[in-house]
Amino acid sequence: MVANSFVTTYNSQVAPLSVQHSHLNQVFKAIDGGSCPYSYNFHLHTTSSDGQLLADELIEQAFELGLKGLAITDHHSLNGYYIAHEWLAHHPTPLSNLPQLWTGIEISADLLDNEVHILGFAFDPHHPSLIPYLTSMTAVGNDYTATAVIDAIHQAGGVAVLAHPCRYRKSADQLVAAASLLGIDGLETYYAYDNPKPWRASPHQTVQVKALAQQYNLFTTCGTDTHGKSILYRI
Repeated sequence: MVANSFVTTYNSQVAPLSVQHSHLNQVFKAIDGGSCPYSYNFHLHTTSSDGQLLADELIEQAFELGLKGLAITDHHSLNGYYIAHEWLAHHPTPLSNLPQLWTGIEISADLLDNEVHILGFAFDPHHPSLIPYLTSMTAVGNDYTATAVIDAIHQAGGVAVLAHPCRYRKSADQLVAAASLLGIDGLETYYAYDNPKPWRASPHQTVQVKALAQQYNLFTTCGTDTHGKSILYRI
């Protein structure tokens, strides 16, 4: 009963989805090169997909680092999010001193005959539009198209972001132009393509993607794309 009381209290204090969405939009508008990895991190993986950190280990690191906000973006799974949510719900620290945890996911999709990854944030995790993307496997058929993925995230009330736009076979210019026509909301602008330690966004790609975000009036996000044991790096 005590544990359930903690969860009920935490859930009652968490802002409604519409408020979380509005807050996230404000955060994205303020994201810059210094936001990641010590203030915000919007690209993180756990053992629920292909990461090495357990979800409770990841959220504990986020708390100890003093992160203001984050999203766990496992591939085609929300299990890590739910575990981290429970960790926060049972933590004795006041909600105002805990990091903001938004729903997150990374979904593989076809865009211009090129497989890309689309990040979803601040969506209703129980919305039926997401069912094809919560199987721990890449969707097939029409569900695999970027159009379907972006639409599903939007139907669930979320924000759709093209992950690491400079990491694909086709150019960022081509992919962003196409994604913009489909309703993409943002670009992962601050990303470390060469996995440096300490983490830093790759300068050349950052300039390119930031210019594209401005050209198409898209949000900019940042993330370490953590797959290893520290949320400060990719591996």
